[in-house]
Amino acid sequence: MTKEEKELLLKDLCSRLPYGVFVKEEVQSLLEEPIIYTYDYHPHIDKCKPYLRPMSSMTKEEKNKINTLLDIIGSPSNVTDEDGRIIDCSYECIKLIDFYNSRYLDFRGLIPMGLALEAPEDMYKNQ
Repeated sequence: MTKEEKELLLKDLCSRLPYGVFVKEEVQSLLEEPIIYTYDYHPHIDKCKPYLRPMSSMTKEEKNKINTLLDIIGSPSNVTDEDGRIIDCSYECIKLIDFYNSRYLDFRGLIPMGLALEAPEDMYKNQ
């Protein structure tokens, strides 16, 4: 794993920690079950792969939510508060990233890069 890949994976995992992302840690004794990493435990970044959902697995509801956020981000001149002032859309960008993370979506393309594993369909169902 290159330094740039480690940095990308670290950024992605850190942003998912509040949601308790499942990862597989590849060490000398392989674990049978994925474990949840949170703020309390930090794995060796180059020895673990998060289980993420491919972008193609999004539900219609998720796509609608994302499209709503993208519409706001892409058209800031149309978004005003009650006094007619233009709203800063950076908050909507953060909401979009948080939405991707909270749904375990692979918006950074880590699965095709081999830095993440595709989550089984129901892995995050009760999260």
